Amino acid sequence: MGLFNCGSETEHWGWLCDDESPWRVLSKTSERNLFDIISELAGNESLPRKMVEDADFEHGPIFVHEGAEIGTNVRFEGPIYVEEGAEIRHGAYLRPGTYVSRGCVVGHCTEIKNTLMLPFSKAPHFNYVGDSILGFKVNLGAGAKISNVRLDRKSIIIQLPDRVKVDTNLRKFGALIGDESEIGCNVVTNPGSVIPPNSAIPPNAVVTGLWIN
Repeated sequence: MGLFNCGSETEHWGWLCDDESPWRVLSKTSERNLFDIISELAGNESLPRKMVEDADFEHGPIFVHEGAEIGTNVRFEGPIYVEEGAEIRHGAYLRPGTYVSRGCVVGHCTEIKNTLMLPFSKAPHFNYVGDSILGFKVNLGAGAKISNVRLDRKSIIIQLPDRVKVDTNLRKFGALIGDESEIGCNVVTNPGSVIPPNSAIPPNAVVTGLWIN
């Protein structure tokens, strides 16, 4: 689809570049989904709870690299994987199926759920990100929300960069945000949004379907 970096920066995720349906990683019934991948990578390497001050752990497996920076009063609900060099700030809420790559920031009062954050992507200030893929060096402005469920609860249809529409057969699916995109403050993306690389979305915008710069 051409949304994500295919180089070494993506570590385990280079295959996303050649996958015609990268959103399949968000489906729990998919052969290679985030829950399975995280569980496989984490194994028995979970960081002892006593090493993270005031963190609240539930379920598992949960792997937090010793080189990650973890603030106080963070809640983790596994499966979760946090790489070296990631920063999880005070009061963040990481829900099941969250993969945070190196250099990423999950900020104060930010909630992340069933989401892949590729290297150096940031959700730093009061964000909600559900069932999504954030590309390399994506930045969400303060208060940006990635909505993941239609009001009518029907499966989510997306429009690809070539303008073809596809039924994802997912009831919960937020957004695919291409590399190095900037999302302005208080932006809301509707379920199934597709944002090409290097996009710049102005503050307070509402994104539906394929974003055209």
